[in-house]
Amino acid sequence: MTPHELVAVLEKHERWLKNKSGGSRANLTMANMEGSNLSGVNLAQGKLSGANLSHCDLSNANLSTADLFAAHLTKADLSGCNLYRADLRGAHMRGAKMKRAILREADLRGGALLYGGQGGKNGKGLDFVRSDLTGTDFDDASLTNANLSGADLTDVSMNGADCEGALLTGATLMRASMKNCNLARADLRGSNLSGVNLQGAVLRDANLTGAMLAGANLRNADLQGAKLEGADLTGADTTGANLARSADNFSVQIQQALHSHYTWINTNGTMGARADLTGADLSHIDLTGVNLSGANLKRANLSGAKMREALLIMCDISEAVLAGADFSAAILDGANLRGADMDGVRLDGAGVGWVDIKGPDGQPTGRLWAANLTGARLTGSSCVRTNLRGANLSDCDFSNANLTGAILSDANIQDAKFSGANLTGASLPPPPDPDDD
Repeated sequence: MTPHELVAVLEKHERWLKNKSGGSRANLTMANMEGSNLSGVNLAQGKLSGANLSHCDLSNANLSTADLFAAHLTKADLSGCNLYRADLRGAHMRGAKMKRAILREADLRGGALLYGGQGGKNGKGLDFVRSDLTGTDFDDASLTNANLSGADLTDVSMNGADCEGALLTGATLMRASMKNCNLARADLRGSNLSGVNLQGAVLRDANLTGAMLAGANLRNADLQGAKLEGADLTGADTTGANLARSADNFSVQIQQALHSHYTWINTNGTMGARADLTGADLSHIDLTGVNLSGANLKRANLSGAKMREALLIMCDISEAVLAGADFSAAILDGANLRGADMDGVRLDGAGVGWVDIKGPDGQPTGRLWAANLTGARLTGSSCVRTNLRGANLSDCDFSNANLTGAILSDANIQDAKFSGANLTGASLPPPPDPDDD
């Protein structure tokens, strides 16, 4: 298409938009306009399906409600472009600039192209084309309620973008940069967010069921009310994130085990059953204030869990992963934490000491059962005013931990490491007698 032909189409389209005589809707279907300067043009409601707009300057253009089905926009400049409710299904936008673009309610899903004739691709029939948005710059763009289901958004930049209510089911967002992105109420079911930078992002009430978040940066992200059932958070950095998963976000088996345990506790063992959650993935679960005393949590993943004021008396939590978990004011007297990974755990005001064993008649036997933390790693943990009296802390690693005001009297601290730990006001057991064999 020559420049003169294009100008004529644009002029007639302008008249059509204004309902003036001599106007006609722009039909640029399959047109080749590669590299054209279309900055600021008004092609609202225009027909551009399959058009080649690669490397075009479409900055600040009006393409609202335009048909851009399977259009080629590779490395096009769409900065500030109005694409409200535009049909971009199956569009090729690899490396495009979409900074500050308006994509509210736009459709960026994959699309199906019809091929026919003897030489047609795959003969007659439909061929599904996935939207390719790889490496696109969506910084500060408005994508409210946009449909990006199944789109390839690998390596995109969406820093500061507004994606509230967007549909991103099954989308690929690997290694994307989405710092401070608004994804409130977004549907991200089954999406691949591996290695994504979501630092400071808002994910309130977002649906992340079955999403892949391995290695993602979720520092200071807001995940209040987010659905995370089946989400893979392996290696994710959740420092400062208000990430909490209610029991309803976990498998039916885990929910049933917890419910049965609560019944077991409340009926003194006459009904229900002791929870056996050996090796279960309970990462970021919110069990604030619950009573899980006596439960088997051996080798369970409780990283980032919210366990404030929980009762975990005589629990088996040996070899479990508790990194970054919050056990503030929890009671873990008599618990088995041998070999547990407790890096960065918060135990402020918690009780991790001994418990008085009771007999069959419910009366104290006078025998004390101490909490066992042998070989546990608590590097960088916060143990402010934690009661560890009588606990077995042999070979524990408290390097760089905060033990301000902690009670360690009568505890076994043989071979325990306190390098760099803050022991201000801590009550320590007396040093061993050198004359003892």
